Amino acid sequence: MSENASSPRTPPWCAPPGSRTWRCAPAPSDVRGFHAALPGYSPTSLTETPPLAEELRVGRVFVKDESCRLGLPAFKALGASWAVHRTLAERAANGRQPGPVTLVTATDGNHGRAVARMARLLGQRAHVLVPQGVHPRAVAAIAAERAKVTEVAGPYDEAVRLASEAAAVPDAVLVQDTAWPGYEQIPGWIVEGYSTLCAEIDEQLAAQGVAEGPDLVSIPVGVGSLAQAVVTHYRSRPTGRAPALLSVEPETAACVLESLTVGEPVSVTTGDTTMAGLNCGTPSSIAWPYLRRGLDAAVAVPDGDSARAAARLAALGISSGPCGAAALAGLRATLTGRGTDECRTALGLDATSVVVLLSTEGPAANPHATADH
Repeated sequence: MSENASSPRTPPWCAPPGSRTWRCAPAPSDVRGFHAALPGYSPTSLTETPPLAEELRVGRVFVKDESCRLGLPAFKALGASWAVHRTLAERAANGRQPGPVTLVTATDGNHGRAVARMARLLGQRAHVLVPQGVHPRAVAAIAAERAKVTEVAGPYDEAVRLASEAAAVPDAVLVQDTAWPGYEQIPGWIVEGYSTLCAEIDEQLAAQGVAEGPDLVSIPVGVGSLAQAVVTHYRSRPTGRAPALLSVEPETAACVLESLTVGEPVSVTTGDTTMAGLNCGTPSSIAWPYLRRGLDAAVAVPDGDSARAAARLAALGISSGPCGAAALAGLRATLTGRGTDECRTALGLDATSVVVLLSTEGPAANPHATADH
């Protein structure tokens, strides 16, 4: 198989064209200002890659590089910082006793490390539960933030269940980046935090002469929180283009693709994947309505396609881990795989289209990228 080859074993799902006319309320306007005031904040780079535009037969391709965000190697710090800020402010407003709080979460790696970092910086405690399959170096990075780490002998969904139980004690609060009925406020704050990433893209594209925004955005998806934030951003804009939005998942954990296919949220049994941060079996309850109404297409890709995409991005000077490179792998599967001309047309893409890939992590976020197996 050639370096540029793609072999999507799960064909893309394409939504009716109404997804680009659906509208929702925007994220709060004060999120960007909050992040801008944090020590070490600066917008992550948006890099144009003409060779990818040629390969994908579109006009321009930009990669949003989240390999260093607020000192961490993934975008997750945006959501964790805003959610922890809102959580602590809410507790103070409700007259809770001052003093350290234990922030509890389950994670495939990056979210838990971001929560632990915020806890350490703010003088709080952190308890992070990690499912099986998370690399020991990723676990050690969480522990290095002075968090208590509990390794769970089960998949991500089981770690989430146990984290919820662990948070049901005094002076503990669950800061989870997935929602379910009865637990939706804090995950909603996490989604709001990701809006800063989209606001940066608007500004950066405008500086590159693309004032109306992209024609398509490719989004790596686990439970769907980042995708919810992207849908919210682009489906709430009163002006400018309404881009097509593509979600990309591992074949071994394609819960959003499966849910879109059957028309309702479902859980899937997950398997091993190098895309550890996307290894989630159940869509977030608050994300699902946005994904169902706002996504244009979804695709699942094998680990090999993600690895080839990461190598391609590295050759272009962009450091991307397996999850971040999934954005390119999924776009390749959708636009260049066998029998995808119909989906290209449905997405409204041509030789002048502007595409943005969200590379959500650097290699340091996911040691699986270089680990021996």
